[in-house]
Amino acid sequence: MTPEDILTELIRFPSIVGRPNAAIAGWIADYLARFGVTAQILPGPEGDRANLFATIGPRDVPGLILSGHMDVVPAEEPQWSSDPFLLRAEGDKLFGRGTSDMKGFLAAALAIVPALAGMKLARPVHIAFSYDEEAGCRGVPHLIARLPSLCALPEAAVIGEPSGMRPILAHKGKAAARVEIHGRSGHSSRPELGLNAIHAMGAVIAAAEKTASALQAGPLDAVFEPPYSTLQIGTVRGGEALNIIPDRCRIEIEARAIAGVSPAALLEPVRAALAGLEARGFATDWQEIASYPALSLAAQAPIARMLAEVTGTEPLPAVSYGTEAGLYQAAGIDAIICGPGDIARAHRPDEYITRGELADCARLLERLCTAFTRPGR
Repeated sequence: MTPEDILTELIRFPSIVGRPNAAIAGWIADYLARFGVTAQILPGPEGDRANLFATIGPRDVPGLILSGHMDVVPAEEPQWSSDPFLLRAEGDKLFGRGTSDMKGFLAAALAIVPALAGMKLARPVHIAFSYDEEAGCRGVPHLIARLPSLCALPEAAVIGEPSGMRPILAHKGKAAARVEIHGRSGHSSRPELGLNAIHAMGAVIAAAEKTASALQAGPLDAVFEPPYSTLQIGTVRGGEALNIIPDRCRIEIEARAIAGVSPAALLEPVRAALAGLEARGFATDWQEIASYPALSLAAQAPIARMLAEVTGTEPLPAVSYGTEAGLYQAAGIDAIICGPGDIARAHRPDEYITRGELADCARLLERLCTAFTRPGR
């Protein structure tokens, strides 16, 4: 099957983040089995979602991971020109949800499996496809935790997020949380009888604003824009009517941290402000939404130099979006971002990838895998 044929099949699966994914994982496992490659379906704790892992070549030698996620964001925007889960071709463009982010990479990686399976590889190539990346990289930590029982610790991982096939060395880490305050309702004419959750949330918001301002002083890393860690509240919800004391208020907050800074630690002043409200009679709740570390790979790392040679482009120092790459690096695996398509097309109506991008990715991945796995490298 060509990369386009495979992409056609992958797009048919509405593998929306947070939903069961047995159908797409099963199709990929069946595809790999045609070439004698056994896929491990690794269920996550949710019970209805799973990661997929497969090895081509010897398992007891450090190898190369081709990493991608099977989930996509919803496609409910009315601006779609056609069914987002049926691949539509228009000239060189292939439209559908996930074409750029990131089923195009999955299709290209799967397309080179027959060639890899026909080689006698001295070092393995691993296929590692995760679930719920779009919900804050929730699936891949469970896959990484299983690696010691699946293979020797891999040497490197290529995370195929859309980058125009330009290698990327770094991104910020992220921690996000949903924060809720529960007070006591009542009529607004008797505020002393209630506990106003919106007023109480003001202390939490003030702590977040103070922290965000302080972060601008550093530490700094010039490869990022902005060059400092950031913190922001993205949503606020609370209250039912003007004359009702609001008994609940909820915010969603995120921190993005430069390399060497813990994203979760940036949220601690906010969490401390929340804890202080309990002494005043409020109940509070802190729910983690997302958490992943920053990526920071040296430009001279072997996988970075190899990708630069294969693609003909020097690595980009950093990008603003986050990926699973930081989690692989935290596990002791050199990780780098490089995939087809454009991040600017992701999460939008009429998302697309071009036939040329798809073919180039398959060609370059085959060259990379051949170079990486050659004897005596």
